Amino acid sequence: MKTITILLAEDHTIVRKGIRMMLEMEKNFIIVGEATDGHDAVRLACVHKPDVVLMDIAMPDLNGLEATRQLLKHLPQTKIIMLSAHNDDNYISKAIDNGAVGYLLKQSSVQDVCRAVNKVMQGQKFFSAAIMKRLQHFNIAALEGRQGFTSHVAPLTSREMEVLQQVAEGAPNKQIAADLKISIKTVEKHRCSLMKKLNIHDTAGLTRYAIEEGVIESSTQRTIT
Repeated sequence: MKTITILLAEDHTIVRKGIRMMLEMEKNFIIVGEATDGHDAVRLACVHKPDVVLMDIAMPDLNGLEATRQLLKHLPQTKIIMLSAHNDDNYISKAIDNGAVGYLLKQSSVQDVCRAVNKVMQGQKFFSAAIMKRLQHFNIAALEGRQGFTSHVAPLTSREMEVLQQVAEGAPNKQIAADLKISIKTVEKHRCSLMKKLNIHDTAGLTRYAIEEGVIESSTQRTIT
């Protein structure tokens, strides 16, 4: 039986450890690393080059959607399975558009998680039953790799997405600059670029946009994650 290497990206320790325990029940699954945010996920993936990444959507500093986009630029053969507490259409469409080949709800059974890993390694896609039902009401061609959902995401760069997330999470420019290892002036430049591209002229507007586009979760969503 072929060994499958897996990276876990999940910021909640209890959830991450629980998923690890589930996966380690399979003899051919090897966990090569655990990431607690999107930046860690990209960095550890580049180090370990896993076959599969189980990627939480809602993570601090860099969310799983943008981490997926960045990771696949470096490792296009890696299979990404998104993990989420929500079956929101926007999250599903962004996951598919960014290259994910699977989408699991966090309440999925052990059997579904293991099946998802095996299916994507066979070149197939895997979605939780509830997600499949929603997809069938939209664009089923997304499942066949022909096209994704119609996306309303502006053509933002990876750096702009990182800045957008931190702005929406309430981080001041000084903190953003330190976290991203860029100057405050560069942060201000990215904020101006975001507002121009999105035709949004204040921080509150950027925050609303980030929530609507699945860049961050609303406070209501976080309480049930």
